[in-house]
Amino acid sequence: MNIPIVGKLVDERFLNHRLRSTSLAGIIGGLTAIGLFSYHFYVSHVWSWDLFAVAITIVGVKLTMMIWYRLTD
Repeated sequence: MNIPIVGKLVDERFLNHRLRSTSLAGIIGGLTAIGLFSYHFYVSHVWSWDLFAVAITIVGVKLTMMIWYRLTD
């Protein structure tokens, strides 16, 4: 597969590596947000609503897209 704009610089391997790295970054970001939220809650007894919102957003988007791809693929 050749993309007209960048020609032979971008191939399936590049796109696959980009997909994997983006997915891994999202998973690690979500786990970090959940971990920080848990730490603040259990150690400081403070509800960190911004971390909670980030964690729920990441988990929600991930699950929604998994269901979407399962139903449409």
